[in-house]
Parts: sequence; C-alpha cells; structure tokens
Amino acid sequence: MKRTPSVILGLCSYTHDSSAALLVDGELVGFVEEERLSEQKHTKLYPVRAVGWLLDQAKLSATDVDAVAYNFQPGLYLAESPAALRMALSPMTRDRSLARAHGFAKVALRTRRRLRVLGSQFPSARVTPVLHHRAHQLTAFAASGWEEAAVLVVDSLGERQTTTIAHGHGVQRPRVQTLEAINDPASLGYVYGAVTEHLGWRRGDEEGTVMALAALGDPTRFRHLFTTAVHTTGTGFRIHPGYFPTRTLTSGYPRTSWRFVAETCPERHPSEQLTDVHRDLAAALQERTEQVMVHLARRARVLTGSRRLCVGGGVATNCVSIGRIIEADIFDEVFVPPAPGDAGTAIGAALAVHVDARTPRPVAGIARHCYLGPSFEDQPLDLTPWPGLRQKSLGIETAEFLADQLAHGVIAGLFQGGVEAGPRALGNRSILASPLETGVVERLNATVKFREPFRPFAPMVPAERAAEFFTLGQPAPYMSMASGVTDLTRERVPAIVHANGTSRLQTVTRSQNPFMHAVLTAFGRRTGIPVLINTSLNVKGKPICGTPEMALDCLAHSGLDALLLEGRWITK
Repeated sequence: MKRTPSVILGLCSYTHDSSAALLVDGELVGFVEEERLSEQKHTKLYPVRAVGWLLDQAKLSATDVDAVAYNFQPGLYLAESPAALRMALSPMTRDRSLARAHGFAKVALRTRRRLRVLGSQFPSARVTPVLHHRAHQLTAFAASGWEEAAVLVVDSLGERQTTTIAHGHGVQRPRVQTLEAINDPASLGYVYGAVTEHLGWRRGDEEGTVMALAALGDPTRFRHLFTTAVHTTGTGFRIHPGYFPTRTLTSGYPRTSWRFVAETCPERHPSEQLTDVHRDLAAALQERTEQVMVHLARRARVLTGSRRLCVGGGVATNCVSIGRIIEADIFDEVFVPPAPGDAGTAIGAALAVHVDARTPRPVAGIARHCYLGPSFEDQPLDLTPWPGLRQKSLGIETAEFLADQLAHGVIAGLFQGGVEAGPRALGNRSILASPLETGVVERLNATVKFREPFRPFAPMVPAERAAEFFTLGQPAPYMSMASGVTDLTRERVPAIVHANGTSRLQTVTRSQNPFMHAVLTAFGRRTGIPVLINTSLNVKGKPICGTPEMALDCLAHSGLDALLLEGRWITK
C-alpha cells in the first residue's frame, strides 16, 4: 500500500454468517453479524446493514475506507485443483477427483469476482484477501488479551486448510505463526456436518442439536466405525473416504457413503421419530470429536510449549469438546472467543491488514470484549404494530425488579446495550428463567423456543461463586465450555444439568456485565441460588434478536411472559 491504512473494514460475506468489523487507527469501532439486523439466519448476503451501522458509528462514508479485508484467499482454492486431479490415482477417491478439481477452481474464480465487486463499493480502498485460518487465529488470540498462547483452529474448510496450530504473540500488535496445518479432505468439521445432515438436521446450523442428542446415546455401537473413519496420527488425523467421500464443493454429491449407511442407519427425515440408533450415532460422533480435539490440543502444547490455549473455528463451538480439553489439564487456561466461527473472521481479517501494514498504532477494543454490536438506548418505542403488548417504565431498581419477577416464575426476555458477538446470548439479548421452577426446561423448549425436548439450557452465575456450583476451575465468560457440576448443583439446581452431567456455563463478572451481575446477585439473595437459566432471545430457526422490533416479535409470538427492553417492562 502507498500509505498506512487507518480505516480498515473486515468482511465475512457471500458464504454464510455474513458480518462486518471496522478498525479505525487500530481500535475496533464495532462488529456485528448481518443476521442480527436482517432477520435472515446465517445469511450469506453482503452485510449492507452491518457495514452501514459501522460507518455511521465512526461518522465515515464508503470513500473513507482505506482497506477492505476479506476472509478468504481465492488463489489457494485454485491451487487445490491439481492435487484433486492426483486423487484419480486412488480407487478410493477416483470417482470424485474431476468434480473436486472443478469445484475448487470454480470457487476460486467466484471469489475473485467477489473481490472485484467489493472494490467497486469502496473506491478509495485496496481489497486484501486474508488466509481464512489466519483470520480465525488472529480473532481468537487477540480476543484473549494474552501476551502469548498456542492457537488451535478447527473448522470445515478455509481454502485448503481444515486444522491449524499456531503460536500467538503480542497484545498491542498481535501476530500469529502457523506451525502445522492439516488440509482437506481431513476435516473434523466436514464429518460433524455430514452426520448432522444424515441425522435430519441442517448442516452448518444444527450441529449443537446433535451434540445435545449425543448425551442420550451409547457410543459403544459405533465406536469402532468412528475410530476407523476418523483415524488419529502422530501429527493430527485423517478421514477414511470409504465412510466420508471426498468433498467436491459442488452440489449433488452426498457427504456420507453407502458403506456408512449400511453400517449405521438410513438417512433420517426431519419428521421421523428419533430412535436409539440415532442417539447412539450422535454419541459415537461426539465421543470421537472430543478425542480428536484433545489429541490436537496435546499436539499444540508440544509444538508451542505454551501453557495457554486459544481455540477458534466452527468446531470450537462444540462446548463439550472444549470442556474435555480443560479437563485433560494440558493447559493452565483455555480461551474461546465470543465469535469463534466464520462470522468472527471479519475481525481477524481486519487485524491481519492492520498488522501487515506495520503501523505503530496498537490494537484496542478487542481483548475481552463481546458486546460489540448496535445498541438502542434512549430510543422511543412505538408498540402500535403489537396491539396486544403494553409497557411501563421502571425506576433505578431495575435489577431488583427483574430478579423478583424471575424468582416468582416469570420467563423474561432481556434486551439491553450492544448486541453480543457470536452465537451465544451473553446477557444482553437473553431469555432468562429461574432454574428452580418445576418443569421450566420443558416449558422453555415447548412453548418459548419451540425446539427439541432433549435440548438443555445453559446456566449463568457470578464468577466469584462459580466454584460452588461448577467444577470447571477457570473463567467461562462466553458460554463456550461445558463444565462438570458439584453435588450442590445436582441437589438444588438439577434443571441446568444435562444428561451427560455437564452444563454449558457462563461466568459473569461485575466489570463484564454490571446489570446481569446485579440481577444474579439479587436473585441469589431471594432464593439462595445465584444461578439463572440463560438462553438466546430468539425461537428456533430465527437469529438472536438484534433490534427492538425483532425482540417485540419474539415476545408477541412465543411463550415469553415479558420483555425487559432498555428499562421498559413489556407484557402481553
């Protein structure tokens, strides 16, 4: 570049989970996923609303953007085509080699066209494609705020890479060095997505449902199959194409083989009743995923010598696997950023351009921040489109009021401050309920969230009291880790314990979210248990509510009792 960029727009777009992040002089202005504003879950469209909000926040226009950082490099897709053709030499992969070569070349050309389109929208900017896993690595490491750490990224695919181990250094100018990489077709994310689809759920969206189902099954039946299909090696793992045929990047090619079907079960239709074979298949998949993730974490420890680990990529959202890594005591502490999936790479891509420019400006606003999206404080509220709703303003004791309502069995939505980054509700766009109410899990699943009855609900607890109820032994600020529970929890709060004996925990500090910390403390005074159920403010199939209108729709069309929206108590 002819000059050091001071305004850098990071983008995840055209694939899935579109998002945008903006760095100005090294400081993160904000980050938001387009679905939180457009109401289209996992949208792949250009994030026009997210970009508009960011530029408005910074009081800038498109012509002020110096650099656009995109989260994929098209040339590396093209480089896979010759390797794909070489697969014709093996009988196991021969039938897909041409389709794979064509698919990767097609994606490369499509990505190049997308970069040109982006360039036309920002006339003063240079568009820079960033290696996908590098964007993941920088997002995870910079968000940790650590001076040094191992960085493990595991996803489905980024160009050619599916798994990388890197070493991160620096707080003010974070940098990462990849030490080892595993390329496709060895992909843990691909396998998990393939089985998710086979079990009747949407790949790329409902892997968490399969993780929940796994706790109800017995992995013994299919343990040998997954040990063979996902075989660990000294430096990682490989996938048996006889069970999971080679990826092609073109439609019409199933992700599971006839052999997989013959040795497990036919593909389940979403309307088909769940049986033991489905539960056992999910259990064996989850068990193998946990084993491979722990194996990769051990490899990261050996390669880096670090006592801290950051984990990113889509597989990092598998909270049970993260919990297993922590239990294995490989590292002193494990960190997962609030947005470990592809949406979060908008931040990492912008960071890559900033760091590569060798600017003296330090990075700010990323470490340990999660409420990075739009807020709607002090805005007038018109309930005319929702004639069945009514509101009243609350005074200064809002936290006490909400805690009292929850203690009396009310299930309430909470909409306050900036929208969270990532897939978890972290106390700003949440549905809250008392875990002490009889039948609360059944009620939440059936009448509020409209989802499968076996799905668990996550607890939140003041960080200073977490050890009374959970055995994790480290902070869990972004609800990304499954923890064991204490006897007190099993006795007093069984509603938050899943069938596998764990809870997907969120620890809340006063500095992170003072209002939510106050609510938990007040609830604890009333009930003796400072623990609340916290699930995202949405219903199944819809994104987390990023705007007041989305939140009001959620209240009006679900079994929520009330909504606390920026100090206003709204009821039906």
